Amino acid sequence: MARILSTAGLARISARKPWLVVGLWVVLLVLAGIAQGGLKDVVTTEQTFTNNPESVRATELLEERLRGPKPVTETVIVRSETATVDDPAFRTVVDETVAALRDMNGVVSSAASYYEAQAAGNPAAEGMVSADRHATVIPVTLAGELDTATEHAPAYMELVAAQNRDGFEVLTVGDASAAEEWGRIAQEDLALGEVLGIGVALVVLVAVFGALVAAGVPIVLALVSIVVALGLTALVGRVYELSNMVENIITMIGLAVGIDYALFIVERYREERWRGLAKRDAIELAGSTASKAVLFSGVTVVIALMGMFFIPTNIFRSIGLGAILVVFAAILASLTLIPAMLSLLGDKVDWPRRRKYDEIAAKQPLHDSETIHAGFWGRITRVVMARPAISAVLAIALLVAATLPLISIRTGQAGVESFPDGEVKHAFTILERDFYAGMVAPVEIVVDGSANDPAVKTGIDGLVATLGGNDLYGPATVTTNPAGDLTLVSVPMAVDPNERAAQQAISDLREDVIPAAFQGADAEVLVGGGAAFAADFNTLVADYTPLVFAFVLGLSFLLLLVVFRSIVVPIKAILMNLLSVGAAYGLIVLVFQHGVGADLLGFQQTPTIEAWLPIFLFSILFGLSMDYHVFLLSRVKEHYDRTRNNGESVAVGLQATAKIITGAALIMVAVFGGFASGRLVALQQMGFGLAVAVFLDATIVRSVLVPAGMALLGDRNWYLPSWLSWLPNLNVEGAPAPAPAASLEPVPAPAPARRPVTVLEGLGGDD
Repeated sequence: MARILSTAGLARISARKPWLVVGLWVVLLVLAGIAQGGLKDVVTTEQTFTNNPESVRATELLEERLRGPKPVTETVIVRSETATVDDPAFRTVVDETVAALRDMNGVVSSAASYYEAQAAGNPAAEGMVSADRHATVIPVTLAGELDTATEHAPAYMELVAAQNRDGFEVLTVGDASAAEEWGRIAQEDLALGEVLGIGVALVVLVAVFGALVAAGVPIVLALVSIVVALGLTALVGRVYELSNMVENIITMIGLAVGIDYALFIVERYREERWRGLAKRDAIELAGSTASKAVLFSGVTVVIALMGMFFIPTNIFRSIGLGAILVVFAAILASLTLIPAMLSLLGDKVDWPRRRKYDEIAAKQPLHDSETIHAGFWGRITRVVMARPAISAVLAIALLVAATLPLISIRTGQAGVESFPDGEVKHAFTILERDFYAGMVAPVEIVVDGSANDPAVKTGIDGLVATLGGNDLYGPATVTTNPAGDLTLVSVPMAVDPNERAAQQAISDLREDVIPAAFQGADAEVLVGGGAAFAADFNTLVADYTPLVFAFVLGLSFLLLLVVFRSIVVPIKAILMNLLSVGAAYGLIVLVFQHGVGADLLGFQQTPTIEAWLPIFLFSILFGLSMDYHVFLLSRVKEHYDRTRNNGESVAVGLQATAKIITGAALIMVAVFGGFASGRLVALQQMGFGLAVAVFLDATIVRSVLVPAGMALLGDRNWYLPSWLSWLPNLNVEGAPAPAPAASLEPVPAPAPARRPVTVLEGLGGDD
């Protein structure tokens, strides 16, 4: 049974019964497609905590004792360059807009105007008019929670746009319009990323394989993995609340790892056919080597992604779940569907070429051909192996230099101001300029105590006076519940709730202003609202980051320790991966925060880096980086176990995988670059970070730093303390490929040379 369930056993069974395997996958695809239809119903646009920070407790108190579920608010802006709010024509536009909004039964719960507030003697009326009196706001409350309001947002936004007329702009910005705009642009960016990623990947695959059919196999695997993962996600979403970002993540990671895994297996199959193995033998050997490496590298990716489950927010857990499901689907398809497809295709996988592998194998020289490769990678290998110390120092210096900008990183969240130009961003710009940017999400200070208590009343009055004397805040409104035991002080900020200044203001309120105002009062005072939510999110990420790092690094170390039976290999792998991740962080800061090359690359410069991005990139990149490390080291270990020659094994491993790892990296860069070409700054930062990290990892780290380090350490690479000899031998490299008897003999030099040429000397030729 263990043999059947091994990667070689699965490959053998799949190759013998290919139509059965393909049929089972078709059924699974149909079921996943049916389940996927309900995905839109189980994802949410809201970011939620699964723990209970202060902003959440404040919202819960308001829901329980004052207003019920948090309302979804919009701010409609009516502006004219010529007329003022005192002109009859201006009032007509406002009155007609309010009437149209109130007629949207089931969509709009309430709408109020400056004129109505003024007539009622409401002191907040003047705050609804700009200083130059050329603009006014209409506070609107939408029906239902955010997801429901977002569904109705297109109709609502269309109605608002219909109120525009000569001389007057009517715009809206708020929870639902921003969510709808973000979702629409994200879908467009997703479609663009898919087209660019698949298109470039296909070109790279054709270049790597030199065959159209072989190039199509990885694309098929990636698409199958994505569909299956989306179907599974739709099922999980019926039990757990998932963020709507999960679809973007599944597509991006599915294209990257699905293509990569299939690329390694198909190329190993073709390599073994080149060596003279029969079709099924080549499939089984690829299953015992490349497929096994896929399994272990996939497990490493999953371990890295599991770290995101520690962070108690739905966005991290959704990203982690979606990525894990698509990696799992890609692994399963790699172990079964790829062998079945290779069995059905046979040598047609090389179409339109028609290779006769038996004749090719018969003409091979007696030495091991995989150690004698010519061209670019041969020269790179010879240079690195000849001067490993210099190569290692230069590679480390370059990565450290790229990491240095990380010192100045500032994290935050991009709000509406980072959207591409459009009606929603234009409305926010006017709101920020003429009113208060924080009107879209005011600070909500909740006082849990008797409003009749003199100390509480004094505290509220003092708080309102302090806020009124600070230019950062607008006019405050005070609302007390009927029971008189809960008071809400709502105040807009002059800056976007996601800006760094807003986060600092929340910290000042919690640590200084509120304790001073309510000293001695019998009340608990909590700060909620959009800015407080963002501050709690940033704090949460900072608090949990060390735990995630420790978990991912610790489990990765243990897995590599068992897989390669070496204590040196996992330590080097972790250090090198941290170097590549750090370099990616630094370049993100350099481009987006400092703006170096941002215009050239078509990116938007921002004052902060997305707060969720560093931990997300670490988990994703650490897993993906291990892919290449496992593939490279498995070939090195395979040769080392056969020859016990470390230098030769490093050269053989690099030569055997360099072309494929480079091709796989180019595909990942293309996929991630496709997403970076979108218009949302969050996706730009994510795509750029992933692309540049994979590029650095596949070039500088895997092609220079890894072989240089292994050459310097020699046989110490495989050191395992005797007290760890009890560890199981998982043998990731599988059964070594059969080597010709003379494989380790000196290789005769090409004419006219008369002296023998060693394996390493033969690596740099141009043949």
